[in-house]
Amino acid sequence: MKKQWAFLPISAAALFLAACGSSDSADNTDSNNTEGETDLLAEIQEEGTLVIGTEGTYPPFTFHDDSGELTGFDVEIAREVADRLGVEAEFLETQWDAMFAGLDAERFDMVANQVGINEERQESYDFSDPYITSTAVLVVAEGNEEIQSFDDLEGKLSAQSLTSNYAETATSYGAELESVEGFNQAIELLVSGRVDSTINDNLTVLDFQNQRPDAGIKVVDKSDDAAQSALLFRKGNETFVEAANEALAEMIEDGTYEEISNKWFGENVLE
Repeated sequence: MKKQWAFLPISAAALFLAACGSSDSADNTDSNNTEGETDLLAEIQEEGTLVIGTEGTYPPFTFHDDSGELTGFDVEIAREVADRLGVEAEFLETQWDAMFAGLDAERFDMVANQVGINEERQESYDFSDPYITSTAVLVVAEGNEEIQSFDDLEGKLSAQSLTSNYAETATSYGAELESVEGFNQAIELLVSGRVDSTINDNLTVLDFQNQRPDAGIKVVDKSDDAAQSALLFRKGNETFVEAANEALAEMIEDGTYEEISNKWFGENVLE
């Protein structure tokens, strides 16, 4: 069953206040005031460019194809959002652990990189409505018979991006962490025997196994809890977030989302 999406329209009154300004000094000092919320969206549309932070090394979500072109599920979703906002998408690539700092420093306007929604991030950032539902899987080398489930991670070394949800999962089971820049490096360490495991998204692992069936890895356990991912924004830009949500809703309604999802995964990854 499809999830029900609820969206608030961009307030005409909010747009009027942003254009005309406010004489209320208290409103001007509020970091979440309507004027502040509208500025970024207006600036993006005036400049004609939406700057998007992404890794570019995380297939099938964001990576470079054989011709060197940046592509992937998240890249296509973000480009479609930009198009529906009437602007061009410009991608800035960075390592996962530097992505949040880059957003904070206003190097980009939003992040599209399968960012999982969790309470800690929600304290510092705003998310769009979810556009990916997935589960965490535990991956080990093909010959590893010692690790059969998450419960076997106690004292084992797991390759993880330190700021990811999967790092938290690994430590919750008692694993020690080996810091990596992304999924590809984690797999390299795993198949070379330098780490015992890695935890990642089931869709990423499935794509990797399809592309490299002889890589020598296997999935030994799967989380019972589904995780959701969304576009990431700085706090205080609610009008921009609402506009992105409207674009996502339109994509789902007119079939564009399902077309993109089927292209990369062979199924709808929101349901």
